[in-house]
Amino acid sequence: MYKVKTVFECQSCGASSPKWLGKCPDCGAWNSFVEEKQERVKAIKKDTSSAPQSLASVTLENEDRLSTGIEELNRVLGGGIVSGSLILIGGDPGIGKSTLVLQMLSSLFAENPELKNPALYVSGEESLKQIKLRANRLNISGQQPIHVLSETCMENIFDHVKRMKPSVIVIDSIQTVFTQEIPSAPGSVGQVRECALKLMLFAKGTDTPIFLVGHVTKEGAIAGPRVLEHIVDTVLYFEGDRGHAYRILRAVKNRFGSTNEIGVFEMRDGGLAEITNPSELFLSERPQNVSGTTVVATVEGTRPIMVELQALVSQSTFGVPRRTTIGVDVNRVNLLIAVLEKTGGLHMGGMDTFLNVVGGLRITEPAFDLGIVTTIASSFRELPIREHVFVFGEVGLSGELRGVSHAEARIKEGAKIGFREAILPESNLGRLNANIKPEIKLIGVKDISEAIKAALDI
Repeated sequence: MYKVKTVFECQSCGASSPKWLGKCPDCGAWNSFVEEKQERVKAIKKDTSSAPQSLASVTLENEDRLSTGIEELNRVLGGGIVSGSLILIGGDPGIGKSTLVLQMLSSLFAENPELKNPALYVSGEESLKQIKLRANRLNISGQQPIHVLSETCMENIFDHVKRMKPSVIVIDSIQTVFTQEIPSAPGSVGQVRECALKLMLFAKGTDTPIFLVGHVTKEGAIAGPRVLEHIVDTVLYFEGDRGHAYRILRAVKNRFGSTNEIGVFEMRDGGLAEITNPSELFLSERPQNVSGTTVVATVEGTRPIMVELQALVSQSTFGVPRRTTIGVDVNRVNLLIAVLEKTGGLHMGGMDTFLNVVGGLRITEPAFDLGIVTTIASSFRELPIREHVFVFGEVGLSGELRGVSHAEARIKEGAKIGFREAILPESNLGRLNANIKPEIKLIGVKDISEAIKAALDI
């Protein structure tokens, strides 16, 4: 018999301590230490068949990706599912994670008829009848080769997997499963880490793609240790506001494709519907001839999207003006307001400023700066920006406009939607392809003063 050691582990980063601590010294999280038992097991040396080999002797095989049948999901994954990949999908409760993976399994076999073995959907939170009710709501036929299992013990799950040899495995969710090799409770740091590691070794050893559904904390991060995100190959976040029907699937890590790609969905009665042209969707309810609204051309990954940005500037009734933003960084907005006061001639010291990105998107790229500046100036001066104008550009601290990437893609997207004028940095104007210039009128500006004059016709 070996002694059972009791330690306290941080549920955020996995740091351990012999005694309870109120604040984690590694990640700074408060009240995150939980008591866990660790059984000391004698290490056993195992024989291994692998041996080091030179890099030149490693051969590559061109393997086709499995299409999920959902183009927006394929885009985020980098073209489809790679064999043996471990994919983590996180999101708020009720955002549609289980709906997405169930729809994916339904369309997977129609797109890949070469798959002979069925898919296995393992649920640790729902009963088989609850899964069936969701499948009926999504109009998923019972003839689909999808097997469901309500189980939380990892050893039992692997027993079924070895008998079935499924083509794809879904674990919903990773926080509910546990292994009997660790005495701690399901969802703890040790259990999540050990279960994810076992699934990773199985995926790599059998070339079976595995999807993990993960819970998120109130801060929006994947629940459990950060090592979970390091183990998996791809991390997808399912974002959205319950007040909106739109859902954004964002890739923040992808070993087999580009990051920062997004997929846009709409939650309907029959499940998630793809939005192939999100620009028209986000601009469908845009008001006309109203001050404080601007259309900005932004790029998410490789996709240009036209987004409406709204601002409200009003006289403050308090000593310190309020700065409230939804969808953009408030610190970036404060910086641009200071630039407007210094070089744009707008006295914002006693004005409350509120900004909102319509549609629930969150924009972080610097090309959104010019949209923030022109929108605030429009609301401050109560002058509307012309209806068929969109903007993009990065603003420097001295008020100058700096060039941004993907300028041609932004202009083509605006012309496709129906815009006739674009305000952009002058440095981008000189590097554009001559073939796109006749499609739309391009106005190059050097600083924010010229941009505000061009946008507001003053």
